Amino acid sequence: MRVPVYWKMAAPSGKGFPDFQRLKILAKDDLTSLLDEMPGKKDLVIDADLMKPLDRIASISLLKQRGVEKIYKFDSTLKSMSGCEQRLYLVRPRMTTMKAIADHINSDLNINFKRKYNIIFVPRKLHTCLSVLEYEGVIGHVTLSEFRLDFIPLDKDILSLELPEFFKTFYLENDQTWIHTVAKSLVRIQALTGEIGHVHCIGKGAKMTNDLMNFLMNRNSSDQDFSRHEIGTLILIDRDVDYVTPLCSQLTYEGLLDETFGIKCGTIEFGPEVTGKQQSAKLLLNSDDVIFEDVRNRHFSHVLGYLSSKAKLLQQDFDKRHGLKSVGDMKDFVANELRRLKEQKSVLANHIGACEQILGKKTKGGFEDYLQTEHSLLESSSVRDNVTYIEELIFKQDNMLKTLKLMCLLSLTQNGIPSSTYKSLKTQYLQSHGFEQLITFSNLKSLGILTEQETGSQAATPLNKVTSGMAAMTRRSTFQSLCKKLSLIPKSDDIDLKNPTDMSYVFSGAYTPLSCKLVEQILTRGGFAGMEEITKYLPGGVHSENHVKASKGKSARQDRPVSKVVLIYFLGGCTYSEITALRFLGKLKGYIFIIATTAIINSSTMLESVMERPPI
Repeated sequence: MRVPVYWKMAAPSGKGFPDFQRLKILAKDDLTSLLDEMPGKKDLVIDADLMKPLDRIASISLLKQRGVEKIYKFDSTLKSMSGCEQRLYLVRPRMTTMKAIADHINSDLNINFKRKYNIIFVPRKLHTCLSVLEYEGVIGHVTLSEFRLDFIPLDKDILSLELPEFFKTFYLENDQTWIHTVAKSLVRIQALTGEIGHVHCIGKGAKMTNDLMNFLMNRNSSDQDFSRHEIGTLILIDRDVDYVTPLCSQLTYEGLLDETFGIKCGTIEFGPEVTGKQQSAKLLLNSDDVIFEDVRNRHFSHVLGYLSSKAKLLQQDFDKRHGLKSVGDMKDFVANELRRLKEQKSVLANHIGACEQILGKKTKGGFEDYLQTEHSLLESSSVRDNVTYIEELIFKQDNMLKTLKLMCLLSLTQNGIPSSTYKSLKTQYLQSHGFEQLITFSNLKSLGILTEQETGSQAATPLNKVTSGMAAMTRRSTFQSLCKKLSLIPKSDDIDLKNPTDMSYVFSGAYTPLSCKLVEQILTRGGFAGMEEITKYLPGGVHSENHVKASKGKSARQDRPVSKVVLIYFLGGCTYSEITALRFLGKLKGYIFIIATTAIINSSTMLESVMERPPI
């Protein structure tokens, strides 16, 4: 196996986070080389979901320097575009995209417009795509390349593939195409940081990824240096191991920003309602923003007060200029402090405006009642009242996603909904939101998120009756068993949200994320030993590997790496609530967590990806 050039790059071995900005440099260099393969002026057509990832690794000026005249967002309906005699497509390897590109090319050929075409597949080309191009008769008119873009470093501790489609394709359609991309991303990480000594897998996708990663790395190869260990442990987690956590309402500031405004590839756009101006404002949300770093992990109830106190301190810094007596002091203040203070003031104003918008939406939308029902479902209490509340939302034709989330939580916390209740809620939902949602129910059933209990003996009830079948909900479900064994539901109602001592603060003390609790257990036990009563409830099984070779006279356990750096990889997406909970756990236990994921999701984006007609 040929060793990649970047395999033997020097890597910092100091304490703290590995320098993942090197991934951006590698991606930038790869893209530059691909652009140079088509010298001269050219147009660049980019897949819509690649626009923001491309922004993170390459500037417009760089593209212009490499001959890019115009940049177009890929549009399958557009048959012909004027422009340069060279066109470069930067796209995901999808069959529908190939058909649209073939239509573009044939449209040009029909009017005898000669152009050179280059299709760059991100991250790799697939045989199915080549077959479409060949079938459409355009394979001879195109040059094919690959841009092996995998991880986008969104922050010092967040890596994302920006592949939201992984969830639907793998868990719903059983398409394993993207497993290769996930495995390849881990190979590249280890090329930069050294081999990861301990690997723990939870779920079928995690095990498949690990097996493919081992194959790609060819661990038996003698020309690879595995002596360096910047990351001590890798934990791979399938999203279907824990569907409950992403369906819960996020209550930390960063999570609420995502649910309210949408964070795309680490950036957020605030409209005039937040900025107080006619123009919108785009902010890069990461640890470089000192104000955001201070509040991102806080429970929302303590964010606005903190920002207000910060604004007062900032004003005091501004007022210091009035006390300056000499021209030199004033000049020094203007040169060194004024610009920084103005920037902080602008950022602070945007965050305060965002908080006010979030607060307004939560107080007007009956959020407290919704949250109370959600927490009641997590505790598996007052089930009859919860079903009644869900019915009321349906009757009012409230937000269809909002209602669907509660139905999914009802199902997940009870191992399915009793037949009569399920049919009643399903019928009412379809009548309220359209019968095309039958496909949504089918998809959610296939995923195991919204299911009907297999009782076989319950009789149908009128739509306004939900009492029968409630007895079936009293039996202990898988979720309830996990809650008991892992203490996911805190016993004390008195949770300090300002100075938390437990991960459950991310959900107001009502629930500790299952995925994060599993991570804590694995690290505490050094694997899955003694967790048999827990792992039997986890779909897809568990698996552990130790890649640390023992030195002479030492056991493997004695020779294990002392690194406290842990890479947590979510297959199918993770939420900001989980990221925040893991950051808290890291501070509590002394670990440095790096969170990697196929995409960052929330309850809405997860459900929308499998809905027949996502809400507008």
